[in-house]
Amino acid sequence: MARETLNPFEIAQKQVKSACDKLNADPAVYEILKNPMRVLEVSFPVRLDDGTVKTFIGYRSQHNNAVGPFKGGLRFHPDVTKDEVKALSTWMTFKCSVAGIPYGGGKGGMAIDPKDYSKAELERISKGFATAISPIIGEKVDIPAPDVNTNGQIMSWMVEAYEKVAGKSTKGVFTGKPLEFGGSLARTEATGYGVHLTAKKALAKLNMDVKGATYAVQGFGNVGFYTAYYAHKDGAKIIAFSNSHVAIYNENGIDMEAVIKDFEENGRILTNKGYGKDITNAELLELEVDVLAPCALENQITSENADRIKAKVITEGANGPTTPEADEILFKKGIVVIPDILANSGGVVVSYFEWVQNLQSYYWSFEEVQQKEDALLSTAFEDVWALADEYKVDLRNAAYMKSIERISKAMKLRGWY
Repeated sequence: MARETLNPFEIAQKQVKSACDKLNADPAVYEILKNPMRVLEVSFPVRLDDGTVKTFIGYRSQHNNAVGPFKGGLRFHPDVTKDEVKALSTWMTFKCSVAGIPYGGGKGGMAIDPKDYSKAELERISKGFATAISPIIGEKVDIPAPDVNTNGQIMSWMVEAYEKVAGKSTKGVFTGKPLEFGGSLARTEATGYGVHLTAKKALAKLNMDVKGATYAVQGFGNVGFYTAYYAHKDGAKIIAFSNSHVAIYNENGIDMEAVIKDFEENGRILTNKGYGKDITNAELLELEVDVLAPCALENQITSENADRIKAKVITEGANGPTTPEADEILFKKGIVVIPDILANSGGVVVSYFEWVQNLQSYYWSFEEVQQKEDALLSTAFEDVWALADEYKVDLRNAAYMKSIERISKAMKLRGWY
């Protein structure tokens, strides 16, 4: 069977077109949104530890800034392409807009594997990339953040490089920074917290209590772990989780206190320490649970396995874990799918809070940040749910439609069409 994948940019364009059509939007709206406003390709030299010079190529795509500055991550991964960053910047526009934060979408990256370079080389590469894209970024213009294989240290190097070009302190030009360098409290937990929060809201819509609800979490990195952590805190029963090392199932509920201790000590779960029986990732997806949280890779739920999914609610911690073909099957089955652009938008929401705190030079407590995230995501969820109900569409279409409503109004007010 052919894989249900297209060029990622073509998928993004299809999703935008579908939502525009359902809204009966002015044709000019899709015409403007179908392509990024700007895509910069840069090339810059870096001297490696052995004395040789290597040229690196990087990209920064800026999709739409009708509602505010561009926002989105920078990734270092061998599979990065210009079309991928164009697609990701498009999705970021809608992720920001569905959450109701005043940003447009941006994304960037380089086709490298950080493991191939020493720490000193990675610092020079990061600073070289930041300097190369500096003409089109800025605190009020485009605010990059960490993404695949980048982190707070890399953002700190990039701030340093940018500030040398700018000649002034501008910590707010990058978010996802360490706490000691202008980062925000509650940023580490933000995405997983939001993934669980939206699932809890969906359960309430189905007249189900999160207390005692069963969860299966695929992918147990930062996002999956905190999804399970907050579900557990709310009284849910985690009966399965998996990562690249293990996949574990316990129908009576996994001992989450032991798992949390293991994760905090080792940074990941490496072995099954009697938490339950070993299963496969594929089996985890098909378990009979109240909530399934795919927090690993894209294209996990396809037309091949969608008929066998038994969860009542799917909350997407990963980007693109469900194919369009699978979406249709799940919608017909009555399974609620909370789309990635809503479910995992907690990360960009708290990145926005970090930026606001940087601009003010005034920082909030952990509790304040989470309360603000809760309020923003709760409003976004209610708006999307209401629109889905009004148009009789799934939540993914409704999320895109809500975003396009907001963006199109801003573009109209600016006189773009």
